[in-house]
Formats: sequence, structure tokens, C-alpha cells
Amino acid sequence: MFVFRSIIILSLLFMSSLAQANSTTELDNMLKEAKGQVVYLDFWASWCGPCRKSFPWLNAMQAKYQAQGFKVISVNVDTERAAAEKFLQTLPAHFAVIYDPNGKVARQFKLKGMPSSYLFNKQGKIVSAHVGFIDNKKSQYENEIIKLTQQK
Repeated sequence: MFVFRSIIILSLLFMSSLAQANSTTELDNMLKEAKGQVVYLDFWASWCGPCRKSFPWLNAMQAKYQAQGFKVISVNVDTERAAAEKFLQTLPAHFAVIYDPNGKVARQFKLKGMPSSYLFNKQGKIVSAHVGFIDNKKSQYENEIIKLTQQK
């Protein structure tokens, strides 16, 4: 019985570290593929109220500026993927979703609140960051996107 439990624990630890490596690698790959595009990286969770408000806006921005080289990538930080999937049933994402159940990617970005977003220029450099999603700042957020998509 002890050996069986040890095997299960080791398997769970391996799968946990594999999930962390996968989310980090997945984001790195997506950011490399998006080189030359403006990227809005959004961290969210199913329990986050402002995230519910941001998703329709993120979908609209993705649709509106995709042809100009704009891409939204989101990172879900829920520990249970089922919670994220339930959220996405009500508020579907029309953009990439990466799952980060162990928070490795979130720790790399040293999140200060939810949602947190980072705007990357076409050269792959972070040029702005936002904590929270504030309705009356949507035009400011959009203007940042417009400015970056128009730059060479």
C-alpha cells in the first residue's frame, strides 16, 4: 500500500510540474509566433468579477484589430480547469487561452491583482500594464492598441 501511495504521489508531482512547464512553454511559443504583432496578454480567473466585464471587450478588440496585427492571449489562473471551462461557457473567449493552474506564469509576471494585463509592442517588449478592468478606461486601453498597431 505504501508503494502504491508513493507512486501516486510521485505521479501527481510529475504531472503538476509538467503542467507548469507546459503553460510557460505554451506562452513562450505563442509570444514567439506573435512577433511582429501587438499582443494583449490578459491574466484572469473564473472568480474575478472584473474579468467578466473584460471578456466581451477583449473579444471586440480581437475582432476589430486582428487584421491590423493585434492578438489577445489570455492566461487562466484557476487551480481547477473545470471552473475556467464553466466561465468560458457563459463568456466564450474568441482568443487563445492558456491554463496556468499552478501559477508559474502568473508568478513570472508578479501579478498585483485580477485581472492583470500586459501590452506588448511589435518587437515583443512590454509597453504598458494594467491591474483591474475599469469600464471608463476602455477608450484609453483601446487607444494604446491603436497607437501600437499603427507603429512600424
